[in-house]
Amino acid sequence: MMNLASRRSRVMIALAAALVFAGSAAEARVGRGSGGFGSRGARTYTPPPATRTAPEAAAPIQRSQIPNQGPNVTRPGTPAPNVAQPRRFGFGTGLMAGLFGAGLLGLLFGNGFFGGLGGLASILGLLLQVGLVVLLVSFAMKWFRRRQEPSYAGQGYARNMGGSVPPTGGQPMGDGLSGGLGGLGAGLGGAMGGLGGRSQQSQARPGVRDEIGIGERDYAEFERGLVEMQDAYSREDVAKLWMIATPEMAGYIQEELNDNTARGVVNKLSNVRLNQGDLSEAWREGATDYATVAMRFGITDVMVDRASGRVVEGDPNKVEEATELWTFRRDQGGPWKVSAIQQA
Repeated sequence: MMNLASRRSRVMIALAAALVFAGSAAEARVGRGSGGFGSRGARTYTPPPATRTAPEAAAPIQRSQIPNQGPNVTRPGTPAPNVAQPRRFGFGTGLMAGLFGAGLLGLLFGNGFFGGLGGLASILGLLLQVGLVVLLVSFAMKWFRRRQEPSYAGQGYARNMGGSVPPTGGQPMGDGLSGGLGGLGAGLGGAMGGLGGRSQQSQARPGVRDEIGIGERDYAEFERGLVEMQDAYSREDVAKLWMIATPEMAGYIQEELNDNTARGVVNKLSNVRLNQGDLSEAWREGATDYATVAMRFGITDVMVDRASGRVVEGDPNKVEEATELWTFRRDQGGPWKVSAIQQA
């Protein structure tokens, strides 16, 4: 009986450990298993256009500091639907209609428009009275219009891109990467739909929503961001993450690293190499540029025990392939930073 109970205990422990490591594997690699997170400016909840590299729809953004207000949001400068309009006074409505209606009834009953029309003096008196009434009604109409006219205030909003407080006292980053930049000399443009060799101010391609003019240097920065992000994540280099990602993204990724620490594991990534990529869309919002690119890349992804270094998940000798859409943000002509990641 004791042996049976002991055997059951061992089975339960093994199952619990398997579930823990399965959960770790589901979150292995930067953002894997998270669907989509980060911000794409005003297009955060708009699906990016499909590309040759990622022909299927990207996973929607599920975690972002930009609130999802749904498809029926009233944008600044557009009138709100079903707004009650102020009533207007006219010749056939309101106060004027009542006055003229009363006058016509007086005529029908023989009492005149204002008490009889006996002679020319009565006619002149009638005209004078009508003129005074029209003048009074005109003033009354203007007064009521001013009281009932709605006032419009300027509309605006502020976005909070802040995440967790960035770390201080970080050490300078070295240039060594676990997987190497592998092909960075050719730039991301060489892998992105045959765009290599173009000048920085590249011409817009048909079918690609490029409102900025993404060039070869930009593609090289996108590839560098892909490799450096995976490398910093693997080394748990939080300071580096805050340099190459927006504060929002750095905060999310730091949370993943904290979860790995709580589980006692480290997600080791290596052999990162871009295989194919192309631009999904690029646009500008004020002084901020956004670019979403689809990237298919190879990567060796393993989970190791933090204490012993033993591999608990993944194959260190296998290079897997992943396809994701990464959005980069550039403020006032500064460097591109990772702003969102979506699974493809």
